[in-house]
Amino acid sequence: MKDDIGVIDPKFVEEITKLKTLKEIIVYGTKKGGDKRQFVFLDANKNEDERTFNQTWDEITALGTYYYLHGIDGQKKIAIIAENSYEWIVSYYSTLIGGNIAVPMDMKIGVDDLCDQLIRGGCDALVYDEKNAPVAEAIKQMPESPVKEFFFIPEFPEYKKEGKAARDAGDTRCVDAEVKPEDLACIVYTSGTTGKSKGVMLSHYNITTDVTASCSVQAGRQAIGFLPLNHTFCWVGALFSGYLLAEWGYICDGIKNIQKDMQKYHPENFSAVPLVVNTIYDRIWKTAKKTGREEALKKGLKISKFLYSHGIDVRRKIFKQIIDNLGGELNIIICGGANLDPKYEQGMIDFGIQILNGFGMTECSPAVTVNLRNDYKIGSCGKALPCCEIKVVDPDEFGVGEIYVKGTNVMQGYYNDPEATAAVFDGEWLKTGDLGRIDEDGFLFFVGREKNLIVLSNGKNVSPEEIEDKLVCIDYVSEVLVYTEDDRICAEFFLNEEDYPDAREKLNDDVHAVNAKLPQFKRVTKIKVRDDEFPKTTTMKIVRNRKN
Repeated sequence: MKDDIGVIDPKFVEEITKLKTLKEIIVYGTKKGGDKRQFVFLDANKNEDERTFNQTWDEITALGTYYYLHGIDGQKKIAIIAENSYEWIVSYYSTLIGGNIAVPMDMKIGVDDLCDQLIRGGCDALVYDEKNAPVAEAIKQMPESPVKEFFFIPEFPEYKKEGKAARDAGDTRCVDAEVKPEDLACIVYTSGTTGKSKGVMLSHYNITTDVTASCSVQAGRQAIGFLPLNHTFCWVGALFSGYLLAEWGYICDGIKNIQKDMQKYHPENFSAVPLVVNTIYDRIWKTAKKTGREEALKKGLKISKFLYSHGIDVRRKIFKQIIDNLGGELNIIICGGANLDPKYEQGMIDFGIQILNGFGMTECSPAVTVNLRNDYKIGSCGKALPCCEIKVVDPDEFGVGEIYVKGTNVMQGYYNDPEATAAVFDGEWLKTGDLGRIDEDGFLFFVGREKNLIVLSNGKNVSPEEIEDKLVCIDYVSEVLVYTEDDRICAEFFLNEEDYPDAREKLNDDVHAVNAKLPQFKRVTKIKVRDDEFPKTTTMKIVRNRKN
């Protein structure tokens, strides 16, 4: 498959690009992985457990057969509302191999919204865990509910036992179910932060080509997973790429134990949102400061950078203690889901950990562009994957315009919403609503969301994200949100006053220094400081509640 990290075997690429459905990926990976370890996880009693590729196949076909025994027998919609777990994954795979449609849901959005999505999605069945039992009970009481079958995760052992017996006795309907590339695989509801959520329809071919394209340009070894399993980023970064690469992963039961888990399971890579990268980097410096090693760390960086500029890479030797605290084998972090400050990207690279930033959205299955280990630019989102094309429409004098995407990874449309579907397409091109520019080498640079764009009374357009990226580089700025208030650009801050007690006193001068490097119309003229963190979405993005 590959000879070294990031080196891809052309025969492997040729092999995986023949796959057209998620079922084919699962079957391919099972044959390739066999009795190799696939998953390590904590069971319901918090004891370590694991499964091989063959064992996972046995369980997903048993559960899938159980679904068939209860009338969920192809093209039925199965919603999943549960915390990250091996059982979540088994339920998801079982749905797909049996030709049913998965509707992974965000358990953090609240009972009312979950019930609304279950009804609007026309879900035939619901998989849920103990924590989400109230949702199941609420939906059972609704006369308009389409849900006919309820599958309780703690009862999975009994389900799988019954399904296995039927399968072994000759009921191979699930195992033999025909799945076509154009078949609907998943309906994924958007966050709905600016209105009612929309159900993104992704076919088997959409997701499969996105996964195979991603794995054809870069690969990794053992991984650790803590992204919410209902998010498409996790599917490409772990659930299906693991099958193609025949590598194992540890399923975290919570991000609070991430450092302990990394030290125990020694991941070579993981996928994360920028907030995780920021936290790791800030913690490195915070620890150095508390232990009196800040100056030594700065000196080490100077030496390392000097040697690296002369072709000598000793980063992982000089910063071995940092690497060891992250498990000892961490080489790559795939980052997406929001804009990543180049300060953190370069900072982690300086320590010997490659940050590969990308761009994507649920409507694109989700990956669109990504930086590669040997082909990247700091601050960019990389180049388009082989499965798609990108372009910038109506660029301004700086080359910034709306990002459009066309390719096999682009969704079929929004479920039962032809108007919204029509509005987001321009012929074959998907209008992302994101602003960016593409440089002469084909690298995409994300600028901001079109819906967040500030339009001043003088006609000037300002992307708040562009200013935020510069303000967050101030050492003691933990979070910042830029918006307009009374036609003035306002920056609202949450500061790290624990480590920087004089942060508020320094803020005005430091904002003035940032302003000096910005055009007059982009300068911050109003400052606010808040006492607590900004409210965030379930994907850890700051919620924007502006009135402009």
